[in-house]
Amino acid sequence: MTDLPAIFIGDAPGLDFLNSIATPVDVPVDWIGDGEGYLRWLAQAGLVPEDVLRDMRARARPGELDQIASQARALREWFRDFVRRHKGRALTRAALAELEPLNQLLERDQLFNRIVFQAGEEKPFALRSMRRWNELESLLLPVGAALAELVSTQDFSLVKACEGPACTLLFADHTRGHARRWCSMALCGNRAKQAAHRHRLKALKH
Repeated sequence: MTDLPAIFIGDAPGLDFLNSIATPVDVPVDWIGDGEGYLRWLAQAGLVPEDVLRDMRARARPGELDQIASQARALREWFRDFVRRHKGRALTRAALAELEPLNQLLERDQLFNRIVFQAGEEKPFALRSMRRWNELESLLLPVGAALAELVSTQDFSLVKACEGPACTLLFADHTRGHARRWCSMALCGNRAKQAAHRHRLKALKH
């Protein structure tokens, strides 16, 4: 588990999940390396309500949350392979068969709608999607929903990998002109500028 705040630069929750392992400086960091880390990442991502996480933490037997985190890591790496094979071009019908494991996860979800009161809003009531958190494994379901939303709503031709030589981060390029190259200008973008500057100085000396 790490005290570093998780990285959310993917511009899509599904890609942020893939970016839950990264090398922000020199050493790889896995934000879901154990059960407690997974709960903290879910909280930072805003995918699971805090009260649900507290309840799951309280009811879990020793080692159970670590097992859920292990399943989350397996899901992450399976889906990373799918994204890396398909990024940069539109998805086709042929990719559907590859997504069957994700469909099987989604079938376990227990979603329902509920009317809730909205204090201070023009309309007093709203229809809100809710989830039954009956088992610890239900902590995988909001991540599965985020991955499903990614393949259903994102143009995969705009899904890119950061061009930093050692960077593993992925993002959806929603910039004007779709010219984004880096996970972050403060990280890899700045490193590239510094490297280009050193290269120019070296060239001037020769």
